[in-house]
Amino acid sequence: MDNSKQIFSQIYDDHVEKIYRFIFFKVSSQEIAQDLCSETFLKAWQSFKDKKIDNPQAFLYQIARNLVIDHYREKGRTQTVSAEFVSIIDPEQDLEKKTLQDSDLTSIQAVLAEIKPEYQEIIVYHYINDLTVPEIAKILNKSQGAVRVTIHRALKAVKNRIEKS
Repeated sequence: MDNSKQIFSQIYDDHVEKIYRFIFFKVSSQEIAQDLCSETFLKAWQSFKDKKIDNPQAFLYQIARNLVIDHYREKGRTQTVSAEFVSIIDPEQDLEKKTLQDSDLTSIQAVLAEIKPEYQEIIVYHYINDLTVPEIAKILNKSQGAVRVTIHRALKAVKNRIEKS
């Protein structure tokens, strides 16, 4: 295996779960998420073998984000946040714990579905995929201050929706 294949293989191993989870939250379908995740890494590989990518994580999220946008553009559908990811996180957990978690996630899903897509996205980046503010700033091509403000506003929007419920 040549050096670029080894490097890309490591990038894939480091990021595939986060990219899949990000896409899955956006499309709410395992099959579509798998397809878009594969397409993300295929496009990344095509670019990677031709040029050096300075920030692979930001590059992968940008590709994934664009593919999700294209998916909804083609299908004419709206984006939703899914609670199905529970089975992805830990399929071995006990039934009572899973039921409680499913219930909580359904509530979270309902709240997230009522806020702006930009807020949904930033919450997934920061709280689900554990990305830092600088990482999110690179992905979104925004300043760190703008990302912090958006996170704050997203949380405020979530809080307001929860209080209304």
